[in-house]
Amino acid sequence: MSTENLPQSPEQPSRKPRVAVVFGGRSSEHGISVVTAGAVLRAIDRTRYEVLPIGITQDGRWALTADEPERMAITDRRTPSVDELAESSEGGVVLPVDPASREVVYAEPGSVPKALGEVDVVFPVLHGPYGEDGTLQGLLELSGVPYVGSGVLSSAVGQDKEYMKRVFTSFGLKVGPYVVVRPREWERDESAARKKIVDFAGEHGWPLFVKPARAGSSIGITKVDDIAGLDEAIAEAQRHDPKILVEAALRGREIECGVLEFEDGPRASVPAEIPPPDAHAYYDFEAKYIDSTPGIVPAPLTEVETAEVRALAVEAFEAASCEGLVRADFFLTEDGEFVINEINTMPGFTPISMYPQMWQATGVSYPELVDRLIQAALRRSTGLR
Repeated sequence: MSTENLPQSPEQPSRKPRVAVVFGGRSSEHGISVVTAGAVLRAIDRTRYEVLPIGITQDGRWALTADEPERMAITDRRTPSVDELAESSEGGVVLPVDPASREVVYAEPGSVPKALGEVDVVFPVLHGPYGEDGTLQGLLELSGVPYVGSGVLSSAVGQDKEYMKRVFTSFGLKVGPYVVVRPREWERDESAARKKIVDFAGEHGWPLFVKPARAGSSIGITKVDDIAGLDEAIAEAQRHDPKILVEAALRGREIECGVLEFEDGPRASVPAEIPPPDAHAYYDFEAKYIDSTPGIVPAPLTEVETAEVRALAVEAFEAASCEGLVRADFFLTEDGEFVINEINTMPGFTPISMYPQMWQATGVSYPELVDRLIQAALRRSTGLR
């Protein structure tokens, strides 16, 4: 029997994809993550997506927060916190543990849990440990919820500067001289661990950069000009991570390049140059986020240099099996060689951050950048891929 002339049911409008923006977290980069979330919330196209802001407090509680990006800004040189934005001081958000369900639940003590609806994709804008390092990505894989950015392994590699450098070296990318001191080395013989660094300085010279091995946003990093400042620098790095990385200073220009996943694969942005900041010893947290030291976009490089650094940025992206986005940081040494310093799998993402600025100069606006990342996450499934 033909159904051609039967009355047709009106088509139900399809639901807009629901994006959970997860931010804050337990790392020392909590505040800048909140600032990043505010920028992303402002940029998401509300005609295309529903948005659910979820903040993670510094003690690890998942909190429901108001969708008020104007409150997520640096004020009087102070970064905001999730505790200031949470709708309740006790309530908690729970992701599904069953891959067959994407229902998010909110619960307060003494109250009946409330369903917040299904989440189609998570946009995690956490920086540092407990969020950018593969831990959150593992939780989302178990939950079966797609997410923006790199997977478990590449997020972990991107967070641990030692293993990042080992991966790059194995793929033929050039890295600068470095030495790692692990927690057990300090516990076994503190004087031997310190001597390891002093011997490294004897081989490569001062200054050195002493860093937490698994932190970002230039937090906990000290430029050490001589042996007198070494102990204090070690203590500062260990406040953020018991494992520390010590790098030799490289003479040259700091060049950054963004990588973004398109439908046909990763592409690199025009590069930027980070000039030495006038009021700071190097490009530290204060220079980046508080004083907003401007970069030069695009970097004043030759065509050959520009093509080379863009190709190297994509090589680094592929070497670490990254997805979504990466900012790759290089030194262009005085002899004209590009040395990769690190990648960042969830780079600073405010409109004044270098990653969005580089893509803006390449022809991709901030809102389009956010949309492309969400769409890339929706295109792929969780699990092995």
